[in-house]
Amino acid sequence: VAPPQDLQITDPGLLGSLDVEWKPPPHAQTSQECTVKYKLEYHSTGDRDWKVIFTRKLKLRVGFDLSRTAEVRLQTLLKGRCTGDVEVQSDWIYATFQIPPQGKLESEVQNFKCIYHDWEYLKCTWQPGLLTPRGAHYGLYYWYEGLEQTTQCAQYIQEQGLNLGCVLRNLSQAEYRDLHICVNGSAAAAQLRPLYSTLRLHNLGKAARAAAGTLLASTQPRATACVRALHSMCAFGAWVFVSTQMETAVTISRANQSHVSCVRVRGRTNIFCADQGFWSEWTQDCFSVPRKEDKQLFILIPVILSLSISLIIFMLIGQCKKR
Repeated sequence: VAPPQDLQITDPGLLGSLDVEWKPPPHAQTSQECTVKYKLEYHSTGDRDWKVIFTRKLKLRVGFDLSRTAEVRLQTLLKGRCTGDVEVQSDWIYATFQIPPQGKLESEVQNFKCIYHDWEYLKCTWQPGLLTPRGAHYGLYYWYEGLEQTTQCAQYIQEQGLNLGCVLRNLSQAEYRDLHICVNGSAAAAQLRPLYSTLRLHNLGKAARAAAGTLLASTQPRATACVRALHSMCAFGAWVFVSTQMETAVTISRANQSHVSCVRVRGRTNIFCADQGFWSEWTQDCFSVPRKEDKQLFILIPVILSLSISLIIFMLIGQCKKR
């Protein structure tokens, strides 16, 4: 079977989401006896693995890191009566795409990082590049499937009048999709190299600090099955860690209660929802745990007080009778 023809990669201006299209092989089997499919493999230069898509379409939109060269290979798959129900593969055809480099590499922003706080808003920060001249202006642009066009950040984080961060809200539609981001800079003295990044929000989640709870139970940082908790207990002078997946409480056995003096909680996205993530901060309050001796003292104190009061009353009554 012949390979496809005229494999091309074009940039629709969506910050890394590129269009890959081709034409069917000449004399392709169109009868019901055989099925023609295509196997597309793609990655950005430097990636070890290739992503694979099987399709009957002649055009796909896939994501790349525009700071590197996009590489694509494609072949025809033919199977049916005409091949004896054996899949026949064509030779590969190849295509690449790269944006012309702009500015020096040292002018690209550095220390770029993003955190998806409590699955409610995304906070990205960066620092100027090593060769960034004074008076530079930075802008963050983003796009994900569902947006009609590239959108600019509406809430920048500024330091001394320079944009060094951005807060993006209402990104629920972008969860579990590729979020393409570009941090571009402009300066009168020189060109600055843009930074491109493709994010997956569920891998950037950081739960909010756990809310205050009862003595041996705490509320999860976020009411979702995607948050797990880690309870830390101070026992024998050292911290002991207890992990739970979706529970909002942890029970300490009676045998250990006499040794536990404090309990604190933090949360993180669990492994069923994300490959990675960030731990929340520990609870501000350290919930104290009464010891057995303290409980016995709490019981004895009211008893002693009641007996003392009764004794005083009897003494007063006795004195009154003598008078």
